[in-house]
Amino acid sequence: MNYFTYQADELFAEAVNLKTVAKRFGTPCYVYSRTALEQHWQAFAKPLAAIQHLICYAVKANSNLSVLASLARFGAGFDIVSGGELQRVLRAGGQASKIVFSGVGKTEADICQALMLGIQSFNVESIAELQRINTLAAKLKCRARIALRINPDVDVKTHPYISTGLKENKFGIPSNEAIAAYQLAASLENLEIIGIHCHIGSQILELAPFLAAADKILNLVDQLSEQNIHLQQINLGGGVGVHYRDEVPVKPQEYVDALLKKLADRNLRLLLEPGRALVANAGALLTKVEYIKPTPDKRFAICDAGMNDLLRPALYDAWQDIVPLTKRKDISAETYEVVGPVCETADFLGKNRELAIEASDYLAILGAGAYGFSMSSNYNSRPRAAEVMVENDQVKLIRARESIEDLWRGEVV
Repeated sequence: MNYFTYQADELFAEAVNLKTVAKRFGTPCYVYSRTALEQHWQAFAKPLAAIQHLICYAVKANSNLSVLASLARFGAGFDIVSGGELQRVLRAGGQASKIVFSGVGKTEADICQALMLGIQSFNVESIAELQRINTLAAKLKCRARIALRINPDVDVKTHPYISTGLKENKFGIPSNEAIAAYQLAASLENLEIIGIHCHIGSQILELAPFLAAADKILNLVDQLSEQNIHLQQINLGGGVGVHYRDEVPVKPQEYVDALLKKLADRNLRLLLEPGRALVANAGALLTKVEYIKPTPDKRFAICDAGMNDLLRPALYDAWQDIVPLTKRKDISAETYEVVGPVCETADFLGKNRELAIEASDYLAILGAGAYGFSMSSNYNSRPRAAEVMVENDQVKLIRARESIEDLWRGEVV
């Protein structure tokens, strides 16, 4: 279902006219549909209802407190990669017992904080981290629940920056070293081995890579059982892709059904870590056209949103749909480079877009709910955007726009 639709040539989010949002809160402005969040959540939760499971939302995709609070109320667990994300989840009402801690660079402070709070488990990425967690757990007189993140060396045919399951990537323990790593973990007194984990990348559109990774992980589960290391849970990560342009992603129901077939007759709790699949198409970035600049070679629509607000096009050469908030019939469409004000040639939002627009018109960049605000910055001393949540005809400001004074808070002259 599309939650951003036209009604009488005006773009709406649910029952809210987005032009009223742009005028009320200013631009750039992120807008999220709470109904979309819930529907995307249910797409994973419903097919999993009959088995032991935990869906851990990948907080890095969008860490706004209201987004996290909504997911917590739906029953979500959370996949975090920093101490800051841990505190965000708790502030939003998430339960520590439903948090899994991933990431290759966990600090001593991060680990101690998570141990004292009693998180669900650590997804351990290296032998050095395994030893560090054991040492810190001993100091705190507790046992750390762990799963080892295994790198299954599966090529997912996605952008190289978001592929995480190849042997040349920094993530996880190579599968041919997994048995020895688990044997070491079993010998360490302050660790409790509860599971196994893998995550092979993001924006994966086909089932085959997921199933190949699952086969490799389940083979390791069987080998570990022969070593008298019995696991309680299997975490197969996230990575289910979404539609941005012409992609045809695997449906959550199809994805879950295929995994459940692999897990049939196994007494394993299943953990998943969707992020983009829950929030990407629940959000849009609103921006205003400041200038139309024709040149001999190009026609530029210069907007007030830039690469500091939405990094994906510059970082990944990502394509996201750009549409006007009002469909105009009084002017003809032209081909535009939709760009921002940041002093970088890479500062573009979309290339070669057919739009009927003039200066002062508003645009929406769709599919911006994931890795939009969460990757934004203050580059060029630009305050970060406001964020708004809509539900039916209700509008709520969920993050105020930063002020100029916010830019230098903590600095000294």
